[in-house]
Amino acid sequence: MKVEAKLRLLLAQGVENEIVEFKEAKKQYDFNKLGKYFSALSNEASLKGVPSAWLVFGIKDKDKSFVDTQYGVNPQHLISLKEKIANKTTNRITFIEIHELNLPEGRVLILDIPAAPKGIPIAWDGHYYGRDGEALVPLNLEELERIRLQVNQKDWSAQIIENATIEDLSPVAIAKARKLFKTKNPKLEKDIGDWDDAKFLNKSKVTIKGKITNAAILLLGKPESEHFLSPATSQMTWILKDKDNIEKDYAHFTCPLLISASEVYSKIRNLKYRYMRYDTLFPEEVDQYDPYIIREALNNCIAHQDYTLGHKIVVVENEEGTLIFSNAGTFIPESVENVVITDAPEYRYRNKFLANAMVSLNMIDTIGSGIKKMFLIQRKKYFPLPDYDIFNNRVKVTIIGKVIDLKYAQKLATAKDLTLLDIILLDKVAKRKLLTKEEIKTLRAKKLIEGRKPNVYISASIAEATGEEESYINMKGFDDSYYSDLIINYLKEFKKAKRVNIRTLLDKKLPEILDDNQKDNKIKNLLQKMKKEKRIKLGTDKCWYLDEI
Repeated sequence: MKVEAKLRLLLAQGVENEIVEFKEAKKQYDFNKLGKYFSALSNEASLKGVPSAWLVFGIKDKDKSFVDTQYGVNPQHLISLKEKIANKTTNRITFIEIHELNLPEGRVLILDIPAAPKGIPIAWDGHYYGRDGEALVPLNLEELERIRLQVNQKDWSAQIIENATIEDLSPVAIAKARKLFKTKNPKLEKDIGDWDDAKFLNKSKVTIKGKITNAAILLLGKPESEHFLSPATSQMTWILKDKDNIEKDYAHFTCPLLISASEVYSKIRNLKYRYMRYDTLFPEEVDQYDPYIIREALNNCIAHQDYTLGHKIVVVENEEGTLIFSNAGTFIPESVENVVITDAPEYRYRNKFLANAMVSLNMIDTIGSGIKKMFLIQRKKYFPLPDYDIFNNRVKVTIIGKVIDLKYAQKLATAKDLTLLDIILLDKVAKRKLLTKEEIKTLRAKKLIEGRKPNVYISASIAEATGEEESYINMKGFDDSYYSDLIINYLKEFKKAKRVNIRTLLDKKLPEILDDNQKDNKIKNLLQKMKKEKRIKLGTDKCWYLDEI
């Protein structure tokens, strides 16, 4: 349906409901309230079983007349809005699309909000919202649990494929599965030899009473058996890129994933990496990527992929020393920090049957320690910690196979008073990622960060301990008096200054952590402060002068 036709249909309903909201938003709209509506409409769409909800700017609620909204007339504002919303929502969910319509009646924005993923209610800034008719309210407990229970209603991986038989499985994959099962269950080694394939597949939790499941085709199916999974796919792609991010090589793989996972692993050029540790005179030589990390990340993609979306698992290797694994689907634990803190099995699984089969075949474990072990391995090598990017139904983890800042990494890794969680959060600060209120509170309590949310940076004590004093000053910036003196000296020398002259003067001296808009606001506030103090004045020519009266 075309966007304008969708708007006319929404207007024809005459009233708002749980998944449609009209706002005038003539010029501006409160960002926090926008986020609350995003959470509410997303959750209500999920509860009603529809793919999306709609927030419309430029329409009066009472009579549904047009007001010609000027909200987000700058295209860059609408582009950045998607990211800003994602920064405060569960799993970084954001708008599917923001449609702009310039109609004869006036300009309208239609914000297309995705339904909350199955099993995962969407929070805004840590709080869940819903709707009672047209009212914006906290999501009640019954609705919250109803969304969370959605994930348990249907396990795609456990579904029986009625037309498939054991003949559709790969004998080579089954043989390898037997070996892995023996490794996992040494006490059953003698019994396993007496089991025929059908009994073995039941015992290893790959089939159900001899019937072939989606999980069985994924892990053990012949390549030509993939059609049983359609519209889902079992495909994995490995891509090699050079230092300029240009593709140099690639390969596609399909079921049986038990075999294909090893083939993907063998494609990765795991070179040796040499560097000097602080505690030895001899260079350390290690694999760029620890084999455990590669297998854990790849098998996690297989276990947690949302196969109903029909997407491939992708592994991108860059010659610069990075390895990126990505799979479709939301991150059910909601954050990596939750996994590290709890250090226990997740109580919900998207593909529970598949996960149990992979556990029995020694591909993964479900004790909740895999991700934490990945962080510990990177920490011990002084390599950057794994970087998880959770965004719009996709999970991407980046592994860096080299040292970025050895001194900084050594100090953090050997600091006895820093927990793994502290180091993970400081790593997020260094990468300029948004922290939650609780994460900021944790770091402030230990005096590990300074600055105001969202522009926080490592504290002076951490900077001094890690030799990052210069970076600390660049992030923190200087007192307002320093910038004021620069402006005064400029005006004494050149008599007047346009706003652009002052921006150029201060640009490289303002805190690096500020973006362009924040720098503009900083300068605006500084000039107004100096004007009130009668140190400078604004002329009719829009230039600034010394106030010599």
